[in-house]
This record gives sequence, structure tokens and C-alpha cells, in this order.
Amino acid sequence: MSTTTVIGIVLIALGAVGLIYGGITYTTSSNVLDMGGMHVQVDEKKQVPLSPIAGAVAVVAGVILVVVGRRKHGGGSAQ
Repeated sequence: MSTTTVIGIVLIALGAVGLIYGGITYTTSSNVLDMGGMHVQVDEKKQVPLSPIAGAVAVVAGVILVVVGRRKHGGGSAQ
């Protein structure tokens, strides 16, 4: 498998995840109060939004790279 094909597959996978989930959510913890034996911690959810347009562009670019990579290396077409 060529490098072009592998990059195309990765782009398709990342684009599909972006389209399905619409973003990446993660949780951060921060200490609000730390006094002697008393510790107060706050967990805060944050989200990095991913545009559906960016996901679609990644999928299309990935498909193009896979097609180009297969044509470049003979793609298994029997003649």
C-alpha cells in the first residue's frame, strides 16, 4: 500500500469521525480551593467543535488520494 493510499484512508476516517460526532469533548480538572486537608476540585467539560464542511472536505480529499494511490500502483486491474 502506498503512502498516498494510507494518508487517504486516515483522512476518510478522521472526516467520518468529524461528521458523526461534530467535535471532540474532553474534561479538565482544576483546583479551586487547597487549604490544609481540604481540597475542592472542579471538573469542566470542554468541546472543540469540528465543522461538518471540514469533515466532508477531509472525506472527499481522502477518497481522491486513495483513487490516485491505486492508479499510481496499478490498483489490481486485470487485463
